[in-house]
Amino acid sequence: MYGTRGILVCGYSLSEQPLFVSFMEQTGFQDLGVIFITTNQSTKTLKELLALPDRSGQGEASDIRRAIVMSGFTQKELHKLMTAYRLAELPSQLWATLTPISENWSVINLLEELAAESEAIKKQKEGSKRPTHK
Repeated sequence: MYGTRGILVCGYSLSEQPLFVSFMEQTGFQDLGVIFITTNQSTKTLKELLALPDRSGQGEASDIRRAIVMSGFTQKELHKLMTAYRLAELPSQLWATLTPISENWSVINLLEELAAESEAIKKQKEGSKRPTHK
């Protein structure tokens, strides 16, 4: 997939950050740069943030929406991580992969777009569950 290999972690509390690092190591991603996005970095572009050193932002508060942005992952790795996350029954969050277009977006713009998409999908699913009357 596209981009420098790394992962941007948004909206994790101080106590959750080391747990996420441990989860990544246990899942076989110990070689992957993990960057925790702080509240004051929300206007920076994904490309700028992916250039930060591994573990940047760890130990700093973040009150932005909870999300993961994956960069440079293979399709197999993407599925491995998302499946492991779901099986671990961790809190729900938004997921994204870096694209040539999104790398120039700010984190806050990406998260707003992801939240809108998530809400639209949720509404669509709820609508399809309603019985039809003839």
